[in-house]
Amino acid sequence: MILLRPCVPLYTEGMDIVVQLKDGSIANLEIQKIGYKFPGERSACYSADLLMRQYKRVRSKRKEKFAYRDIKQVYTIVLFEHSPSAFRQFPDTYLHYFEQQSNTGLKMDLLQKYLFVPLDIFREIQHNKHIRIENRLEAWLAFLCMDEPEALISIIEKYSDFKAMYEQIYDICRNIEEVMGMFSKELREMDRNTVQLMIDEMQEELNQKKQELEQERRNAEQERQNAEKEKRNAEKEKQNAEKEKRNAEKERKNAEKERRNVEKERQNAEKKLKQKDQELEQTRQAYEKALERIAELEALS
Repeated sequence: MILLRPCVPLYTEGMDIVVQLKDGSIANLEIQKIGYKFPGERSACYSADLLMRQYKRVRSKRKEKFAYRDIKQVYTIVLFEHSPSAFRQFPDTYLHYFEQQSNTGLKMDLLQKYLFVPLDIFREIQHNKHIRIENRLEAWLAFLCMDEPEALISIIEKYSDFKAMYEQIYDICRNIEEVMGMFSKELREMDRNTVQLMIDEMQEELNQKKQELEQERRNAEQERQNAEKEKRNAEKEKQNAEKEKRNAEKERKNAEKERRNVEKERQNAEKKLKQKDQELEQTRQAYEKALERIAELEALS
């Protein structure tokens, strides 16, 4: 079992420890002195956060070899010293297990599982049956929440290995320096694991930043290439527009030249027509003179 993230609040209302089991599964064990409101919603958020942390950590570690089958179960276990009122609806039950299921019976591992343990209800059940420990799970729960002599005797008689733990607690309570030393040792271990976790998280953030920067660089390069292409296209369009302008000017000049040629041809045609009219008039006048002369000659004869 590997300790991933211990958390000891400034207030004594709760504590949670995140551990990784041998099969790679993640378990978040949270102990609440007084049950918070919305325990289901809170636990769902904790579970989702752990699942995403595991996904990022495993993906960063395995890189190209990553597959979704590498993601392991995430267990959220919440122990209530004083449970929320909703649990009072089940006074004979102290283990509430939740997991996602299909309405059709289709089997699919959705990874997130939850266990809620109201220790106050467990204590009441034990008191009602006169503290009778029947299995190791009950022994552990009693070890966590019961200090009656009957409970200690019942646990030790059935599971002798608990005796050493009770003796250690007794010795610790008699020696405050040992208490502080124990906490210092545990806190050092927590600090090492916390530092490692922080390093892993910082590495994940660094990798994410590198990916984002690389993506931004590729985007910037693509934008630069697009801008360069647009510039070339604009330059080409400008050249085409200038060419069209020159062609239009050339066509205009050619049209003007053709107009002048047509005007010149019209003037030449009018000049020739005028000359023809003059020649025709001269011919008519000569013809009239010839007729007058013929008339004169006929008159003399």
